[in-house]
Amino acid sequence: MSPTILAIESSCDDTSAAVISGGKVLANIVATQEVHKQYGGVVPELASRAHQQNIVPVVTQALLTAKITKNDLDAVAFTRGPGLLGALLVGSSFAKAFALGLQLTLIEVNHMQAHILAHFIDEPKPQFPFLCLTVSGGHTQIVLVKDYLQMQVLGQTTDDAVGEAFDKSAKLLGLPYPGGPLLDRTAATGNPDRFTFPIVSMPGYDYSFSGIKTSILYFLRENTTKNPNFIAENLPDICASIQNALIKTLLNKLILAAKETGIRQIAIAGGVSANSGLRKALTEAATKYNWQVYIPDFQYCTDNAAMIAIAAHYKFLQGEFTDQYASPDPRYKL
Repeated sequence: MSPTILAIESSCDDTSAAVISGGKVLANIVATQEVHKQYGGVVPELASRAHQQNIVPVVTQALLTAKITKNDLDAVAFTRGPGLLGALLVGSSFAKAFALGLQLTLIEVNHMQAHILAHFIDEPKPQFPFLCLTVSGGHTQIVLVKDYLQMQVLGQTTDDAVGEAFDKSAKLLGLPYPGGPLLDRTAATGNPDRFTFPIVSMPGYDYSFSGIKTSILYFLRENTTKNPNFIAENLPDICASIQNALIKTLLNKLILAAKETGIRQIAIAGGVSANSGLRKALTEAATKYNWQVYIPDFQYCTDNAAMIAIAAHYKFLQGEFTDQYASPDPRYKL
């Protein structure tokens, strides 16, 4: 069977709906919430309200773009977690009501699993088994992907995610929200070896980013005390040096995992996989270590419903469905 599925993603501050049919994405609509910029970060309650305003228009546009009607659907998929509880509640409630009204099959999807399966939307697609570095504002993991729905977390952050480290560093530098992408763009013209920040080494394949955030805070505090214009005068070099330290931290563990597992199929996923510095470093590592590297298209890096749709496609084929009793799980584990 080639199912046609409506997928909904609402885990954080992007409201998205996608339509997939026979494994091919026909539409992927994303409504980004601008309200959070004035607060310098995502405000959960405001995110929930914006999802309520956006979800009907987004779903309507997805169906129109896909050139299908609701009666052509075989199932409805939604992000169950992880994410913000209120945001997840909006998406899951809409999906359940929509499915109930049309007597459609319901599919729950893990947000992080979907990020990994985004690699199967377009060519080229990785072969199993492969290692996937999942990097976002809330997660940093090295995942052994054995099959579409069989994954094992080999290592993960013990405190903060790398995406948070990027965003908090950007905020300390006075860059507007969202700071991570701005730090990346500013770093492009800087010297990554100008300043040195610590590379934290954790046991096994685990990560820690709280220490480097603290060191950046102290570094900026000390230097701005001596020279109030220090940040403005050295911004590209500071950004490049911070980015260099964070990327080295990520790759050190990924290189170790690849060496010890013998796997050379390497992928990245999640919002931070859009970072140009990480993409460049991974491409260079591929040449050095003879890896086959897979980097998703930019539109599938950040939160989007197309990745929920492709995950739902494989779950539909495996007969993994849920029911009306499914509730959001902000800490939904992979």
